[in-house]
Amino acid sequence: MTSLAYLPARSVLSVSGADRVSFLQGLVSNDVAQAAPGRAIWAALLTPQGKWLADFFIFAEDGRLLLDCEAAQAPEIARRLTRFRLRAQVVIAPEPMAVHAAWDGPPPTAPIAAPDPRLPEAGWRLLAPEPLPANADEAAYDRHRLALGLPDGSRDMEAEKSILLEAGFDELAGVSWTKGCYMGQELTARTKYRALIKKRLVPVSADRDLPPPGTPLLRDGAEVGVMRSSAGPAGLALLRIDAANGTLDCGGVAVTARAPAWMVVPATPP
Repeated sequence: MTSLAYLPARSVLSVSGADRVSFLQGLVSNDVAQAAPGRAIWAALLTPQGKWLADFFIFAEDGRLLLDCEAAQAPEIARRLTRFRLRAQVVIAPEPMAVHAAWDGPPPTAPIAAPDPRLPEAGWRLLAPEPLPANADEAAYDRHRLALGLPDGSRDMEAEKSILLEAGFDELAGVSWTKGCYMGQELTARTKYRALIKKRLVPVSADRDLPPPGTPLLRDGAEVGVMRSSAGPAGLALLRIDAANGTLDCGGVAVTARAPAWMVVPATPP
C-alpha cells in the first residue's frame, strides 16, 4: 500500500506572470522550462559564489510556477527572488497549499502530483489546498528519504557554505549542465569538470540513536566528517570521500557509512 505523509514543515510559493520561466531560469540550478503538469524539477538557489542558499521542487500548473520549499525558508526565498525581479513581469507570493510525499506505490489522488525527480524510489510529491488523509507521518518520510540518502535542505546543508555536488545534486537531477548561465553556475561547473569535490553527504547507520548534528565522525582518531540530519539509528553525514564506506566513530557510537548505489564516489579523492 502506498504510504502518504503530510509534510507540515514545507510550504509553497507561487511565481506567476508572463516572465516567470525566464526569470527563474537565470537564478536556479535546473532547467525551469522542463517543469510541466505532472513533471516537477528539483533546483537550488545559490549565492553568486556558487554556495547553497535553498532548494525546492518546482511545479508548473495553471500558468504559474509553484515552489515546494522549507516553510522556515519561504520568506527569505521570496525576499531574495523579489530582489532580482527588476522589470520582469512576475509576482512572487505565498500559496496556501499543503505539501505531501508518497512512496512505495502509485500516487494518491491530489490536485497536483508529480514523481519526485531525484530517484524513482523516492516516490511522489503532492500539493493540495488542505492536508490529505494520510497513513504515514513526517517521521516516516524522514526515515524513507534517509534510507535513500536524500538531503533535506538546511538540515543537511549550510547556507552560503555548502556546495551542490557534495549533496548529490548532480546524480539526483538537481542541476542542468546545458541550460546556460544562472547565479552560481561558474563554481558549480568548475567543481564538476575539475573534480574538486572532496566531501559527500553519505548515509550512516548505527545500532542505536545517532548523535546530534554537528558531532564529528572519526576514523582511527582523525576527524573525517560531521553528522547532519538523522532519525533514530539512520542519518546522513558529510564525509571525506575516502571515508564514504566503512566503520567510523561518532561521539562514542560505532556507525557504518555506506554510499548508496546512485552516488558516484571516486576510488581515491581528488
